[in-house]
This record gives sequence, structure tokens and C-alpha cells, in this order.
Amino acid sequence: MKRRVFVKQTTAASLAFSAMPLVGLANRAKKYKTALVGSGWWGMNILRYAIAAGSSKVVALCDVDKKQLDGAMEEVNKLCNDKPKTYNDYRELLQKEKPDIVIVATPDHWHPLITIAAVKAGAHVYVEKPIGHTIGEGIAMVKAAKETGKVVQVGLHRHISPHNISGMDFLKSGKLGEIGMVRSFVHYGFRDREPVADASVPKGLDWDMWCGPAPLVPYNPSIHPKGFRQFLKFANGQAGDWGVHWFDQILWWTEENYPKKVHSTGGRAVRNDNTDAPDHQVITFEFESFTATWEHRLFAGNPAEKHNIGVYFYGTEGTFHMGWKDGWTFYPNNKNKEIIHVDHSLHDPDGQNIPELWADFMQAIEKGTTPVADIQQGHYATNMSLLGMLSYKLGRSVNWDGEKDTIINDAEANKLLKRTYRDPWEYPV
Repeated sequence: MKRRVFVKQTTAASLAFSAMPLVGLANRAKKYKTALVGSGWWGMNILRYAIAAGSSKVVALCDVDKKQLDGAMEEVNKLCNDKPKTYNDYRELLQKEKPDIVIVATPDHWHPLITIAAVKAGAHVYVEKPIGHTIGEGIAMVKAAKETGKVVQVGLHRHISPHNISGMDFLKSGKLGEIGMVRSFVHYGFRDREPVADASVPKGLDWDMWCGPAPLVPYNPSIHPKGFRQFLKFANGQAGDWGVHWFDQILWWTEENYPKKVHSTGGRAVRNDNTDAPDHQVITFEFESFTATWEHRLFAGNPAEKHNIGVYFYGTEGTFHMGWKDGWTFYPNNKNKEIIHVDHSLHDPDGQNIPELWADFMQAIEKGTTPVADIQQGHYATNMSLLGMLSYKLGRSVNWDGEKDTIINDAEANKLLKRTYRDPWEYPV
């Protein structure tokens, strides 16, 4: 197939897929009582599309930061005629509002408890990635979803992006030949920041509740808002943030659900701010039939290569790059063959495919099907990042038994599959 024909056909198919799930949603007769927990930047990104799809009646907004909550309420009032109630505590929300759908868009360390409480209260859940902070939490989330029969969609919107779908079709067609190595990476050259002093808790912020089951630390403006991802008490750095998206792509391609062995190295060679996540990291994942790697750095971009984010699949017929805003590209080994490229079909702002993922979520609820990024898929993708961070913290390799969710013959490592929650919160089982 000639390059321009292939690109034209795959792009048209991608756009058709992108549009089809959204047709007819705006005039739904049934409205699902929907609540948002975590009303910041990304939570509102999701809720906007839930409102636009016509599938939701917004009954509640929940946040421990009144400033964020007020901003969210102001926007909801502009977007629809719903009059949601506001809450500081998700438990009170679940008890009083009894929502049909809960969107969980809090910092990572809160995802498990809220998701589990929501499905047990009878709600379907759209939870952001990564699904949790430790592997044991993910195990409990999968268990709760299965026991309640509720749909749990994870915010892995790249799993439904049109160019990712067509790219997976290309990979699985065998056109890349035999694939022996996969390299995932994110290289953004963030400028180093000076350390920021601890400060008084801002008015309207319940800092104790923000920390929740995690350790209670002094408030610092570099943690909240938005900065928590580089603090290991609350998240797992770049691997836990960006990595999960690309690990999902690797697992989507392969028939294997988990690596057998994981080794990580890295550290803080350059950055000297308040954060404690590694400013550079390399993780090696040994699967049965291939090797995968992850790498990131926070102190230099990637102008020397064509791409600074995504996954390279290396095959006997060439190299395939699955990207983000640069779509996907196949670079054949044979110099007489043309490079094949397909552009992205993303939505502004923030280059995402939330509308498609939300439409799939609604379809799963209404038809009783499994969503494209269900909690089990999210658990596998999150586990890769958490195993990498676990190896980083230990300073050595771990051998993973994915069937039993345990590290083989390593009591010290297995202790890191969970962590002690701060009273009165109880670790989920």
C-alpha cells in the first residue's frame, strides 16, 4: 500500500471512530447523577466532557480546597443548569447524594479509598491514573470492582486515541516484523527551581484531609496545587505519572500482562528543589519474549532525536514510534521503502481524548461491557511504574510473580507492596 493511501485511509477511519461514540449523547433521556471528587485542573477537564455528552446531572462537587471548589462551581454554573452541592468529605457526599457515577481526580494517594468506597456505595467510577500509590491498593481496587459488578474506567485516554488504535493495528499486523525490544520515554527539560520554604496552610484548604492516609507533612506551596507528583509520599514521580500511559501502550501490544523481572537505577543528579522523586531514571522490564525500558530526565529536553515522548518498538522490519502530539511513525529498515506516518486526532486543551473515553465508559455502563481501560488494565499499567519505583527504592532488581501479585523470595521487597496508613484511615484489602 502506498504511503499517502495508507495515511488517508487510517486517518479517515480514526476520525470516524472519534466521532461515532459521541453521536446522540447530547439528548439523552436518562441522566446519571454524577459527582466529581477532586475539582482541580484535570477533574474539571473530565467533568466538562461529561456535561457536554449529556449523560450527567451534576449533583455534587467535592474538594478539600475551597478555592478549587469555588472555581469549579462557577464553571459548572456556566456550563449547565445543575445545582450541585459542595462537600469537603467524599464519605458524606456518597452517603447523602448516592451518585450513579463518581469521577475521582484527586492526587494519587487518594484514588484507592475513594474508588473503593464509591463502588461499594453503588456508583460506577471514572478514576484517574495511576490507580494508586502502592500495588496492594490496586489489588484491593480490582477486587472491589469485581465484587460489586460496577464499571471502573481508568483515565488512560491514549488507549482510545484514534492514532493509538490505528498504530496498534499496524503493530499487530506484523508489518514491523519480530519485535524484540521496546523503549518508552519522556524527556522534558524542566528548569530547576529553588527550594520553597514551608508555609502556613492557605485559608480554605483542609491540609490534614488533603494528606489523608499519607503522612502528614508541613504544608508547602510546591506540593499543592499541582506539584504533588514529584513527592514520593503522595505519588511516584515521572514513572508514576507519564510512564503509566506508555506502559499501557506496551501491554496493549503484547499478550503478556506483566514483566518477570524489573530493575531500576537513577537519582537526583541535578535538581535541588523540594521534590524527592528521581530527576532521571532508567527502568528495565524483562518480559518472556522481549525487553522493555523506561527512561526520563527532568533537566534536559531531547532535541537530538525526532521525538521526546512515546514508545519506540524495534522490529526486524524497522522502528515504530507511538507518540502523542506527533502521532505515530514507521521507519522501515529498507531504505527503498517510504516512511509511514499518521497524525493525531486530539482535543484541546491539553491534547487528550477524554470525550471518546467517556463515551466508552457510558457504553460499558449501559450495555454491561468491559471498558477499554478497565480497572484490571489500569492495575497492570500502574504496576509497571510501581515495580520500577520499588526497585529504585531498594537499589536492586525484583522478580515479579504477576499471577500471585508477589515478589519472589524477597520479604524486604514485599513489604513495599503496601504502606502504613495514617490514623484513622485503614489500608484497603
